[in-house]
Amino acid sequence: MILMHKMAMYSDEQQQHRTAMLVEQHAPMVKRIAHHMLARLPSTVQLNDLIQSGMVGLLEAAQKFDVSKGASFETFVGIRVRGSMLDDVRKDDWAPRSVHRNARRVSAAIKAVEGRTGRDASDQQVAEEMGVPLNEYYSYLQDSAGTRLFSYDEVTEEDDSSLKLASSTAPTPLDDVQQQAFKNNLAQAIETLPERERMVLALYYQEELNLKEIGSLMGVSESRVSQIHSQAALRLRTRLADWGNV
Repeated sequence: MILMHKMAMYSDEQQQHRTAMLVEQHAPMVKRIAHHMLARLPSTVQLNDLIQSGMVGLLEAAQKFDVSKGASFETFVGIRVRGSMLDDVRKDDWAPRSVHRNARRVSAAIKAVEGRTGRDASDQQVAEEMGVPLNEYYSYLQDSAGTRLFSYDEVTEEDDSSLKLASSTAPTPLDDVQQQAFKNNLAQAIETLPERERMVLALYYQEELNLKEIGSLMGVSESRVSQIHSQAALRLRTRLADWGNV
């Protein structure tokens, strides 16, 4: 009995040491993710708050990571850290209802135009479908730019957001299957986007460039990159409608 107790204590100490090492090694990743996400969030969000939330996610990831599942810790922790940051941002949804309402109008217009023409809806076509000038349509995209982030690891939820990152709670086997199926469909939907929108998503999420850097590469303004990103998200929303009330 004493031996078993000592073995348990030793195992706990090993786990605590392993957790501390993982947190120390990956703390710079949390700061990098926070800086990257800050460019897509409203000015009211503070960098230090994102880092603090991300460190909580990192600690939880280090405690719960199971190497037998096959995924690398870097992949696992990236998802958990982003999820922890976004969970805190969502607790204080800054966007007025009109922003969510206009985002839904844009999605509906895109769906109507593409359903009618069988082709990608252009900016002008969407604006005409909504009955607004082109510059007003662009203002809708700009307003919705920071309301929600999305990534390749997101699932849908039934609220005003277009896409939501997977919850930080431990997934069930069914959740794993559903999430993988959604990611496969999301990847396929991204491949159907116009080339400019695919490029913005790839540079932002895969290459982890900020909006200003992407604008420099594409020869457009930072605000235009933000609009393209928003339009891509809303277009994806229409193409993933079968996954729920997105």
